[in-house]
This record gives sequence, structure tokens and C-alpha cells, in this order.
Amino acid sequence: MRFFKDLSLSAASAGFVAVLVGFTSSVALVFQAAQAFGASQEVITSWMWALGLGMGLCSAIPSLILRQPVMIAWSTPGAAVLASAGLGFDLGQATGAFIVCAALIVLCGVTGWFERVMNRIPMAIASALLAGVLAHFGMAAFGAARTALPLVLVMLAAYLLARRWWPRYTVPATLAVAIAFAAWQGTIRWTAVRWDWAQPVWTTPVFSWQAAVSVALPLFVVTMASQNLPGVAVMRATGYQMPVSRLISLTGLATLVLAPFGGYALNLAAITAAICMGPEAHPDPARRYTAAVVNGVIYVAIGLFGAAVAGLLTAFPKELVAAIAGLALLGTIGSGLAAALQGEAHREAAVITFLVTLSGVTLAGIGSAFWGVVAGALALLVTQARRKPAAAQAPPR
Repeated sequence: MRFFKDLSLSAASAGFVAVLVGFTSSVALVFQAAQAFGASQEVITSWMWALGLGMGLCSAIPSLILRQPVMIAWSTPGAAVLASAGLGFDLGQATGAFIVCAALIVLCGVTGWFERVMNRIPMAIASALLAGVLAHFGMAAFGAARTALPLVLVMLAAYLLARRWWPRYTVPATLAVAIAFAAWQGTIRWTAVRWDWAQPVWTTPVFSWQAAVSVALPLFVVTMASQNLPGVAVMRATGYQMPVSRLISLTGLATLVLAPFGGYALNLAAITAAICMGPEAHPDPARRYTAAVVNGVIYVAIGLFGAAVAGLLTAFPKELVAAIAGLALLGTIGSGLAAALQGEAHREAAVITFLVTLSGVTLAGIGSAFWGVVAGALALLVTQARRKPAAAQAPPR
């Protein structure tokens, strides 16, 4: 099978790091979202089952078909919205709202309007957006030194030495050294691992206009603006041309099927996609799809084994997760900045996009990724409109 011929240690490591970063950085929000609707422990486990299977299958299968790294994730900002907007609604109403949100996502995919909007965004703006989104993780890698200086220094040394002598396996080597050092320090919480199978729990949807307005619409807006938009930007900035509309439709259909079990919203990944789509996964872009397949297989395991895999991933120190994420994304951050600032015509707009995205500002419940694109597009519109009249009034030579 071609997959096993294309698979490499660096790609497998990128897939694992993507799961490690994506899961540990936001799983607490998913738990809070479920608890906001009064979910029991069994229902929360069902949510992990649905989300794990949804992300895993929607990542692995399209990646194998397209031979490109398709990365699907749960909606992290969507979970934050649910954690605050869910108060006053029960699980049945929440499930009905998830289905309404999924139908809107499918509509976006089928009509193709979202992809048409993305096609109008210049590459410099998309690259600046990518760099701004990922820069948070780069800074967090070194910010972790405040609470775990020895671990971060060991990881940085391992990264630099591996980059010099073993560049293809820089991230897996750094991760192996980090796990060994953390185990030696005794900071890995092995007691968090429990070998239990996850069991799906059905929740009958209840449809109400109150839940549709208060839950479904905010969930849809933040998922499209704060997740799918930067997700497409990552694809474009890393050189992949994928069928965006079909992938958006796939996430909506998967959410429709899994909503009664807790699959509240699936979308294109951004941060974790950058890990699997960047050069750290494999020097050859045509073989990076294997990283997405490995990522998908691990997420399926999370869905099936539930508490066991979840406990294993959350057993690692948070500083280790922050540092390996930042180090794994250094190359992609640099490439994004280089592409954003390359052309003088788009440079100012790209810098504005980068800074607004990096600021983390949230307006009307929508994250900085969306507002970074808006600010950059407006800046580009104004600067280009300013130059055209000047060119028209230039005296002939």
C-alpha cells in the first residue's frame, strides 16, 4: 500500500504532536461546554467518542483519497461559546442547536460561497494570518520557561542539535528527549490513565427558536470565522489546493450524524494543520498526507478508548505540550512571515493582519483571526485605492 511506503517517522511524529497539542490545549473547554448543558460523566465520554471518531475519520479517509493532509478538528471557540451560551438550555435543546448549526455549515459547503470569499483573499494576507495565529504558540514555547526552565532548555538544546545533525527527525527527537526528561523529573501523571471503553449515549434533539438564536447561530459564526477561515489560510499558505467546499460540506454532514452523541461542531483545523502541513512533517509535500492519516487514527483511538487515551495525553506537563508545539511550528511561522512580507504592495496590509491576529482581540464573540483578515483587507483596499489615482495623474514622459 502506498501509504506505508510514504509513511516516515517524522510524519508519524507530526501526527502525534498535532493530537497532543490539539487535545490538551482545548479538551477542558469541551468538558465545560458539556457541563453547561448538565451533561453527566457518561454523556461527556460520549462527546469524546463522537468528536474523536468524527475528527479521526474525516481526517484520515479524505487524506488517503486526496493524498493531501486534510485536517479536521472540533471547534475550540465553539466550545467556549457553548460554555457561556449553554446556560438555561438542556441537552435536548443543545442537540437541536448542533443540528441547526451543522445544516448551516452544509449550506455553506454546497453553495460554495465560503470558498469564493476565500479565493479573493491575497496570499500575503493569508500568510500573515497564518503567522499571526501560530505566533501565539511560538511565544508560549518560550514562555513555558517561567515555570519549567530546565525542561524548556533541554528541549531547545535537543531541537537545535537535531536540526543541525538530524534535521528530518528534529521534532520526534525533541519530543523523545522531552518525555524522557519529564519522566526522570517525575512530572508525568501516569495515574491519569484509566483503561475504559467509551460508550455512545443518544440524546434526542429538541428544536426551539431560542436555542437556534442563542446557541446555533453563535456556534456557526465562530466556527466559520475563527476556525474554517484560518484553516483555509493554512492550506493556501502551505501550498495545498484542496476542494474546500466539499470539505466544509463533509464537516457539516459529519456533525449532523454525530450531533445526538455530542459532536457539536467539526471544522477545518488551523494550528494542528500547520504542524502536519509544514516541512517538519516531511520535506516532500506529497508525503505529508501520512501525518494527517496518523493524526486521524489517533483521534479514532481517542474516540474508542475514551478515558484511556485522554488520560495518557493529559498526563504530560503543560509546559512540555506548549514547548513542543512552539518548536514544531517555528519553520511554518518563519515561512508565513517571509511570504507575507515578500511583496511591497501588500506588505503594510500583511503587517496589520499579522498584528491584529496576534493581538488576540475578540469582538462580538468572534476571534482575532477574522478581524485580522478584515483589517488587512481594509488596509489593502485603502492603500491600493490611494495609489491608483496617483498613477493616473502622473505626467507623461
